[in-house]
Amino acid sequence: MLSVRNLQRPGLGPAGFDLADGECLSVRGPSGAGKSLLLRAIADLDPNQGELHLDGVARDAMPAPDWRKRVAHVPAEPGWWADLVGDHFEDWGAAAPLVVRLGLAEDCCDWPVSRLSTGERQRLALVRALLTEPRVLLLDEPTSGLDGDAAGRVEALLCECLEAGVAALWVTHDEDKAARMARRGLVVEGGVVTETREEDR
Repeated sequence: MLSVRNLQRPGLGPAGFDLADGECLSVRGPSGAGKSLLLRAIADLDPNQGELHLDGVARDAMPAPDWRKRVAHVPAEPGWWADLVGDHFEDWGAAAPLVVRLGLAEDCCDWPVSRLSTGERQRLALVRALLTEPRVLLLDEPTSGLDGDAAGRVEALLCECLEAGVAALWVTHDEDKAARMARRGLVVEGGVVTETREEDR
């Protein structure tokens, strides 16, 4: 379980919630409301304050790289630091089955990153995160650049992850997707985070 208490940073008021194993919480709100700031604060990518625990272990009690492997952030615009796709993966053999499941060519490891579409980058970033075997996924609009078929593949894979006990926070503007993937949700407006139930919306 992920426990968040009194999490705050500039632009984001104190937030608190629990996320159980295998649970998905939607995160919704207008553009610029602080949804991405919330995910980045949980992942400890920006300066923030708060008490966060994963399976009873405090975030402050583990090295930052360990926390970020267990609580994996998948940004809407993932970063790339090398010219070729394969250079971003330690083990392409492990990545390839997931890459193919998400509708990409197995040999895309040889592609230059500059060739990738937005949707291809999003799917490869998701694979990159899954290979760290995270306990929690922080997903910032992971299907926003995808057509219906590709989005369905991503949802199916993430449903399997949820069934296996991985938890997720899923930022989305799509009400149908939020209702389909999550029973509870967080609404962020003006940096204020409140909890809601998707069936009540």
